Amino acid sequence: MPDEALPPIGTLGFRVQRYGMLEWGDLFTARQKAALVGLGRIIREWPSDDYDTSALLACGFSRVSMSDMSCTRWNAVAEKMQHTFGRQALPIVWDFAEVVVTADGPGNWKSGYKLVADVIESSRQAGSAQVQSADATDHPLPDQAASVWFTDPPYYDAIPYADLSDFFLVWLKRTLPGHPLLRDPFDPDNPLSPKKREAVQDETKRDNGRAKDRQWFEETMARAFAEGRRVLKEDGIGSVVFAHKTTEGWEALLYGLIRGGWTITGSWPIATEMASRLRARDSAALATSVHLICRPRPEDAPVGDWADVLRELPPRVAAWIERLQGEGIRGADLVFACIGPALEVFSRYRAVETAEGREVGLPEYLEKVWEVVGRAALEQVLGSAESGSLEEDARLVALFLWTLQSTEAAKENGKNGAADAADDDDDAIAKKAAKGFSLPFDVVRRFAQPMGIDLEVWTGRVIGQDKGIVRLLPVAERAKALFGEDGAGAAADWIESDPSANLQMVLFPEMDVAPRKKRRRGRKALISDDAEPQSPDATTLDRVHAAMLLQAGGQANTLRKLLVAEQDRGPDFLRLANALSALYPKGAEEKRLLDAMLLAVPR
Repeated sequence: MPDEALPPIGTLGFRVQRYGMLEWGDLFTARQKAALVGLGRIIREWPSDDYDTSALLACGFSRVSMSDMSCTRWNAVAEKMQHTFGRQALPIVWDFAEVVVTADGPGNWKSGYKLVADVIESSRQAGSAQVQSADATDHPLPDQAASVWFTDPPYYDAIPYADLSDFFLVWLKRTLPGHPLLRDPFDPDNPLSPKKREAVQDETKRDNGRAKDRQWFEETMARAFAEGRRVLKEDGIGSVVFAHKTTEGWEALLYGLIRGGWTITGSWPIATEMASRLRARDSAALATSVHLICRPRPEDAPVGDWADVLRELPPRVAAWIERLQGEGIRGADLVFACIGPALEVFSRYRAVETAEGREVGLPEYLEKVWEVVGRAALEQVLGSAESGSLEEDARLVALFLWTLQSTEAAKENGKNGAADAADDDDDAIAKKAAKGFSLPFDVVRRFAQPMGIDLEVWTGRVIGQDKGIVRLLPVAERAKALFGEDGAGAAADWIESDPSANLQMVLFPEMDVAPRKKRRRGRKALISDDAEPQSPDATTLDRVHAAMLLQAGGQANTLRKLLVAEQDRGPDFLRLANALSALYPKGAEEKRLLDAMLLAVPR
C-alpha cells in the first residue's frame, strides 16, 4: 500500500489532510486499493524480456489510478465518472463516483491503455528519443548542442507540480520496482519526487535555508533560461509555453527570459487547453497556451534608446492585435499574445536607457505595454477618435468585458470534443452573468492603472472586490442606486405624469455629490428644495444601465423619452450601448436587454 506521507497541511492545492487523509494510500478505499494492487501485480509480473511493454502498461495504470479513488466526481451532464484531476489540486470530495476497472465505461482499464496506444500510434514516425531527469539550471548537454530548445516552465505560484506528481509516483514505484526514472536523482534517501530544487514560488518551502519567494523564483528561472541559451546553437530557436492568468506570473517569466540572454521575437496563442476543465470554469483562465518564440540575444547587442522604444511600441501592438483578432483571438488570450511582439522591441537590446542614462527596467516597460494594449483595445471597441470622451466607468467595463472574452475557436473545440463542456451554453452564461462576471484583481489592475482608472472609485458602483477577485456588478444589482428605493416603475409613473420632469433627478436620485475621484460606496446625493439634483451628471454608463432596466421593466414610454433625450445629448450613449452589446457573451441577460433596448431607439 502507498504509505508515504502526504505533504503537510497548508500545501498549495491540497485540502484532504484536515479530513484524516495523511498518507497517499488514504485517498483510496479498501476496494479501490485491492483493484489497483491486483492490476499492478499483473503489470509487475509481465515477462521480463518485454520491459518496454510493462512500462507502457504502467502509464495506462496511472490513468486508471486517478479514476479509481475517492476524490472523483460524478458528471451529471455526460452521466459518467470524472477523474480527480479536473484541475491541478486535490480537494476533499464528499460524494465521489466509483469506477469498476473491468467494466465498460470511462475510467476503466481499457480507457487507460487505449490512451497510451493512441499516443504510440500517432508518434510511430517520430524516431527515437532519450529521457533524462536533471536540474534545469545544470543541463547535461554541452554548449551549442541543440537546434531547438522547447520548454513548458512552472507557472509561478499556481501549481504544486512535485507534490501532485507523487500521486502517480507512489503507485508506479510499486508497479515498476527499480525503474531508474522512479527515484530522486539528487537525494537517494528521498522516497518521493525531488522538491528541494523545484522552481516554483512557494514561501512555505526553502532552498538551502532561503524561502522560495518571488525573487528566488525569478533568479532560478533566469538561471534555467540562461542554461537553455547555453545549450542552443547560435542560429537555434527557443519556444516557451505559458498559460498563467496573472500578469505577475508573466512578469516573473519574462524577467527570467531577458536576464537569461534571450530576445523574444513572437508569441502565438495555441488551443492546448480543454474548455471543459474545471480550472477554466467561472475564471479568467486562458483558453489557449501562449507560445513565446525566442532567439539567442547576441553578446554584443547594443544599448537601446527609451524614446525610440516607446515610439515603436504602439504601432507594433496595434498591428498584432489586428492580426490576432482576424484569426479569432479575443480577450485575455489576445492580451498575453501581444507580449511577444512588444517584448521584441525591448529585449533585442542588452539594456534600454533614457536620455539621462538611467536604465529602464522590465516592470516599467511592461506598464507601458499594458497601457498600449488597453488603449488599442478601447480604440477597437469604442472607436479610435471617441474612446477618450467616455467616462472612467465606461472604459473600465469595456476593458473588463474585452479581457473576459476567450478564443472562440478553442471554445468551440471544447464543446465538440468533450461532453462535459455544456456549461459553455447560453443558459450557463446567463447564470454566470446573473452572479457577475469576474476577473483576478491583478489582471484588472494591470489594464486599469495605466489607463488612469481608479478601481476604488468604482467599487460598489459598477464592480465589486472580494479576496483578489473583481466582479462586474450585474445591471440588476444597480437598480436601487439608479432609481432609488421605489425602483424604475415609480420613476416611470412620475415621468409619464409630468412630462416636464427632470430625467436626471428622477433616474439618478442617489448619485454622490462628492467629486468623482472621492466617491465611496454608501454615500447619498442631496436633492435641493426645488427638486433639482445637486450631484454631477450621471455617467454615460449609468444612463445606458438605466435604459436597460427600463427595458427589463417594460417601461416603454419612459424608455422612449430617455432615448430621445440621449440622442439630443450626443452620440456617446448609442456608441457605448452598441460596444457593450458586442462585448457581452451570447446568452448574457445584459446582451439581451441591450439588443432589445437598441431596437427601441427612434430612427
